[in-house]
Amino acid sequence: MIKLMDVAEVIRSKNSGPYELTFDIMFKDAAVFEDFVTRDIMTPAVFAQLYGIDEAQVQSVIAFAPSKAVKITILRPISSGALGEKDVYGAQQHGPLLNFEYA
Repeated sequence: MIKLMDVAEVIRSKNSGPYELTFDIMFKDAAVFEDFVTRDIMTPAVFAQLYGIDEAQVQSVIAFAPSKAVKITILRPISSGALGEKDVYGAQQHGPLLNFEYA
């Protein structure tokens, strides 16, 4: 099994406006990035299961080869700054990706 945090240079989350969160996975190596993307490891269904959300909340999973990155955008469960929201910047939501493993 390969742990995502062992092959990624950066794993982060951030706001993509007040109603969306974006997750970035930036790989250390182009070959690992290509393998990850070619094998379609991170799909909307996989991400939804990892985060315990409905797959319909996953807006996109986009690979961007020039930066060896995969970007996932989801609808925020609560808009940024709304009552009950716990991470106004969306910067603390990447935790489940750190321990994600794939074969």
